Amino acid sequence: MVDGMTDARDGARPAAIELDAHDLRLMRAIADGGSITSAAAALGYSQPAVSQHIKRLEARTGVPLVERIGRRARLTEAGRLLARHAPAVVTALEAAQEDLRLLRGGGSGRVRMTGFPSASATVLPRLMAELARERPGLELQYVEAEPPEAVEAVREGRADLALTFSFPGDREDPHGESARGLTVTVAGHDDMLLVLPEAHPAAADQRGAVADLADENWIGGCPRCRRHLLELCARAGFTPRITFETDNFVAVEGLVAQGIGVATLPRMALEATPRHAGVAIRSLPRTERRTLHLVAARGAERVPSVRAVLAVLDRVLPDILGPVASGSRN
Repeated sequence: MVDGMTDARDGARPAAIELDAHDLRLMRAIADGGSITSAAAALGYSQPAVSQHIKRLEARTGVPLVERIGRRARLTEAGRLLARHAPAVVTALEAAQEDLRLLRGGGSGRVRMTGFPSASATVLPRLMAELARERPGLELQYVEAEPPEAVEAVREGRADLALTFSFPGDREDPHGESARGLTVTVAGHDDMLLVLPEAHPAAADQRGAVADLADENWIGGCPRCRRHLLELCARAGFTPRITFETDNFVAVEGLVAQGIGVATLPRMALEATPRHAGVAIRSLPRTERRTLHLVAARGAERVPSVRAVLAVLDRVLPDILGPVASGSRN
């Protein structure tokens, strides 16, 4: 129940506004789909039924919630406000429902998770194996996604939990404004490494001096990794000549092993597969490490199944990354 605002003209306090989870889900579906028709399809209702619900909701709230522009629908400021509350409210309801199921001896719940490729190869197998032992009734659904898409999936209610990363000084960090209203926890740090052909003269230098590689061909990775490479080389005083681009870290190692170019890779990516022969690895400064984050809706840790996944991740991630300072929340 949400109280209305006081009328400044006479000081009277209007009647309270009744809202339910379906109202918020409807506003979220319109925001996501951009039309009444798409919202109806997403929620499994007819278009006339959704239109009637909007009219009744606008009558209850006393403010317009949807603007119709041709065949499209756009939320008003009030509609966007309701849509922003949807993930937190739905999460709270799911927590209550799951607690009741557990109290009645029901199933162990379901968690929808998303994560980046090198986490899929390193974190996910350990996570699923330990959950199978400790919570055999818990269903973990996993979709691979880069950080911006993963944060969006949590914000739009398509995922309960996202494992993401950011680089130092990232001007397009998806954990900023786009994660407003969500819980973002630092989960650890992943070292960035210089990957060189074993016979390369720079391989003899244990410092991983990027400045000595200004004339080399470089292999670029995913868009975020490529942006970090450009910034890393800019700090060393040059612009890298990127002649190959691939987000397949196995392919990156293979290209380096054949002397095609040099590259940077996160430690998690290198540990995901057996090391290629003919490749030398040198550490970059700790200031270049990428930060791992766990992103969830506010209050998601109250859902028993999500709490169980987070507890296993608390054990798995330090084993993979090494000891980590305690996390911080936004």
